[in-house]
Amino acid sequence: MLLCCGYLTPAPNSLQWEYTSCFLYTMEHKEEAVISPKTGVVDGNDLLGLWQAALGEIEIQVSHPNFVTWFKNSALIEKNENGAIVALPNAFAKEWIENKYSKIVLGALRALEENIKKVEFTVHSSKTIVVTRAAAHPSQARETQQSFPEFRVDTETNLNPRYTFGSFVVGKSNELAYAAASAVVEDIGKRYNPLFIYGGVGLGKTHLMQSVGNEIRNRYQNRVRVKYVSSEKFTNDVISAIRNKNTESMKEKYRLVDVLIIDDIQFVIGKAATEEEFFHTFNALYEHDKQIIISSDKPPKFMPNLEERLRSRFEGGMIIDIGYPDYELRFAILKAKMQERAVALADEVIGHIATKIQRNFRELEGVLNRIIFFQKTRGMEITLRVAEEIMSEIMQEPVKDINPNVVIRAVAEVFGISPAELISHSRKKEVVEPRQIAMYLLREMLHLSYPNIGDRMGKRDHTTAIYAYEKVLLEVSKNQQLNQRIITIKELINKE
Repeated sequence: MLLCCGYLTPAPNSLQWEYTSCFLYTMEHKEEAVISPKTGVVDGNDLLGLWQAALGEIEIQVSHPNFVTWFKNSALIEKNENGAIVALPNAFAKEWIENKYSKIVLGALRALEENIKKVEFTVHSSKTIVVTRAAAHPSQARETQQSFPEFRVDTETNLNPRYTFGSFVVGKSNELAYAAASAVVEDIGKRYNPLFIYGGVGLGKTHLMQSVGNEIRNRYQNRVRVKYVSSEKFTNDVISAIRNKNTESMKEKYRLVDVLIIDDIQFVIGKAATEEEFFHTFNALYEHDKQIIISSDKPPKFMPNLEERLRSRFEGGMIIDIGYPDYELRFAILKAKMQERAVALADEVIGHIATKIQRNFRELEGVLNRIIFFQKTRGMEITLRVAEEIMSEIMQEPVKDINPNVVIRAVAEVFGISPAELISHSRKKEVVEPRQIAMYLLREMLHLSYPNIGDRMGKRDHTTAIYAYEKVLLEVSKNQQLNQRIITIKELINKE
């Protein structure tokens, strides 16, 4: 446990505080060390708020399983004129984040505090890090525990109690998925089995799946055994079982449950041993009427490397998508998040955020976290103009030089066909539609001339490219499914 105790005085005309002395006390080693006097934001609440806002930014840029795995029990423990120090629970997490995510962490912090020029990582073995907000005298110090509710995960089920049906906001884009998930709770293993939920990043798949698990746990208690696992964790368990020659223990762990929830199944595909083990686990559970719930970024028919035996099993249950949220749902999500945080913003500000951020809930929450942080640290009302200024900084994206071949490959991947098929002269419906979308994106994203597009798409006449562009442009404004598919392709292109 980290305790900072000392005399603090507010710096003139500043939100910062000034250290006169500070002591570091480590519970494990019973040691004291004096930290040199320095100036910086040392208020525990400020550090907590800054790190929570930064985590909101980080979560947008990394997958949810990786976010929970690597940033669990992390904390911002110091910020000074030289940079920031982030504490992590063990050396493995420190090494991994330093190698994989240090730039993302620094970028998230710098976006909130421009004077942060570098970030360092340290190991703190305590499970909970506490930062003290010192008052006029050390004896009046008040502790603020830096823990995050999203990390309170049940060790037996891997379920996060934060995810419930009550906190899941329902709209047109997810109402069918919500209805199917609710039905599973009422008739476990019989009505929709397996339940396969697909959709883009940050649309609430994990929230909905874990809500099912939590609802079952609360309703049936110990009579129904539930386990939630990410595909990454499942893969690691398979590798560990093979390495340690302990496959029987692995089988018991997953085949003796009543409800198995696996997130992001697409990451299992192509890993022979993991896919084989999942296939047998699936069969063992299904044959005994155990409930299986799976999520993915795309439906089974658009997974070209998925084994046919698994594809047929997935398609034998209920396949349902979570679409991109409309304006009303985005507005409602923001209202719900504000209620959770006990903060208030004007409706015109909320409306502006909901209008500008259209892709996913994580991005919505990240922007909201930034604005709330700004409101708390500056102590000022967030007007529409202020919100626009904050968001203009967030939404500035670097100009990216995209190769036309990247567009063609992305379209082919989403539709489960090869790039060669896409530019061929086949008139099959499953090829014509993606070909027209590719032409549309080459014009929309790269601003290529119609003759150039026609040439790249199989030496076609420019009039074909014009027709394809205008057809998709007309359809995308009224076809929600097509609009979602194009957004998915654009996301894939931007990841290249």
